Amino acid sequence: MKIFKFPISNRFKNSLCLLIVFSIFSSYSYAQDITSGIDSTSVKVGAQITYKIEVEVDSTKLVVFPEGQTFAPLEMIHSYPVDTTKRDAKFNLIKKYGLTQFDSGQYAIPIQKIVIGDQTFQTDSLKVEIRDIVVDSTKQGLYDVKSYIQVEKKNNNWWRLPLYILLGLIILGAILYWFLWRKKPLTEEEEIALLPPYERAKLALQKLDDSQFLAHSEIKEYYSELTLVLRKYLDEKVYDKALESTTDQLISRLQLLKEGNQIDFSKETIKNIESILKRADLVKFAKSAPDVELAALDKKTIALEIDHVKEVLPEPDEEEKLLNQQYKEEQARKKKRKKIMISIAAGLGLIALIFAGFAMKYGFNYTKDTILRHDTKQLLEGQWVKSSYGFPPITITTPEVLMRLESPVPDELKEKIQVTKFGFGTMSDAFSVNVTTQKFAPENPQAQQGGQQPQQKPAAIDLNEASERAIQQFELNKVTDITVKRDKFTTPNGAEGLKTYGNGHIPLANSDNYIAGHYIMLHFTANNVLQEIIITWKNDDVYAEEMAERIVNSVELNKAE
Repeated sequence: MKIFKFPISNRFKNSLCLLIVFSIFSSYSYAQDITSGIDSTSVKVGAQITYKIEVEVDSTKLVVFPEGQTFAPLEMIHSYPVDTTKRDAKFNLIKKYGLTQFDSGQYAIPIQKIVIGDQTFQTDSLKVEIRDIVVDSTKQGLYDVKSYIQVEKKNNNWWRLPLYILLGLIILGAILYWFLWRKKPLTEEEEIALLPPYERAKLALQKLDDSQFLAHSEIKEYYSELTLVLRKYLDEKVYDKALESTTDQLISRLQLLKEGNQIDFSKETIKNIESILKRADLVKFAKSAPDVELAALDKKTIALEIDHVKEVLPEPDEEEKLLNQQYKEEQARKKKRKKIMISIAAGLGLIALIFAGFAMKYGFNYTKDTILRHDTKQLLEGQWVKSSYGFPPITITTPEVLMRLESPVPDELKEKIQVTKFGFGTMSDAFSVNVTTQKFAPENPQAQQGGQQPQQKPAAIDLNEASERAIQQFELNKVTDITVKRDKFTTPNGAEGLKTYGNGHIPLANSDNYIAGHYIMLHFTANNVLQEIIITWKNDDVYAEEMAERIVNSVELNKAE
């Protein structure tokens, strides 16, 4: 065998070494074992597909699985917790997802990314089939589409607003009683204020004795309190400006009262009062400091002079006593009125706050109508009645039971027509409903050939003509500006008829005024029978409009046998 040797350059050797090193490094880097799969490749629409990712890794690696809606066009409906098991020195991590799709077809689950440590790995894309649910119509019968069923609206929350207002007023009343109306124990200051001026002055002098002004040589404070007691007494009983007058002004006033024979002050009383007041002025303004014994003596002098003033004060006559009594009563009435006004304002404020809260939640008009108990709102939220009227019967649901009404028929037509009428309210009311059944006699029989019994011919009834006659009856009842629209109408149980509806101006009872309103007429015909339903209500009444719609949707006809 002949062996050929090719020369190998150094550059080729270096490249080969790098390739070997890169291969070894790549083998080490991708040593992790990652698998993915699904439990079924073909499922029905809406069924769950379980998608599983399994990773085997050592304990030092951090593994991050896909999160969120990364499986589009399939939808992830559940992400299961990671199931971890240990195998030798490695961990086996299993992550499952619940996927689904609601449209049939062929789909591909996209590639998913798994982060292990600082590296990112990818799974394979998987195909899945979503199958339609096959219905065998030869074995499974098909049914007609069910008609709408009117569900009675149950409003059980109408009582909340009145209840909250009542509870709020009770709580507010308790607060007002406790802080405003309750007779609270008087404080010491209040009890002193209720004493007569003489007793109040004597008590103030007694408290001055108990003070520590003299003990602490607080002469200025002592004389300030002493003269204040005297001035307050004179202000209330002698001269109503004693508190704001200077010493000279006050003494001059006392002299005038003595000289005018209004109060028989003694010269000694005026002199003592003047002496003490001037000494107090020196203490307060000239920083004079009399002895403690003199200050105590001045207090005793003031107490005696207050007694002397009380003795010489004239007794109030009956007129003065009456004026004083009236003044006290007037003050008491003012105080009571003030309490009443505060209570009323607080109550109205609370009601306004509760009303505002309900208005923000339910709307202003609804809240207002709930408080004022709006007529049609009460009808709408009341207990409705389902009943049949006339023959063949008209089954209808109304807010009140319809009462039988008189419907006079001219004598010449009594043999040709029978009328039964039921109703609630009139056109001038906020809401009215009338159900009328007119049964006509068959037209003249026609003789048949061969001696057979004559055949009766059904009365010809045109619904458009019946609708026009009803509009003319409106005009006879002085309804003006009538707009007319007509549409075919079918009841929930399949009876066909004519719907006439529009607006007009309805006269108010016992008045020359008119009010805008709406009307709906339903006309049906059977063998020799004309059935009529008329509903009227006032303009801009949302509750009445809802009632009218509810009544129309409840109409069912049972044909005569």
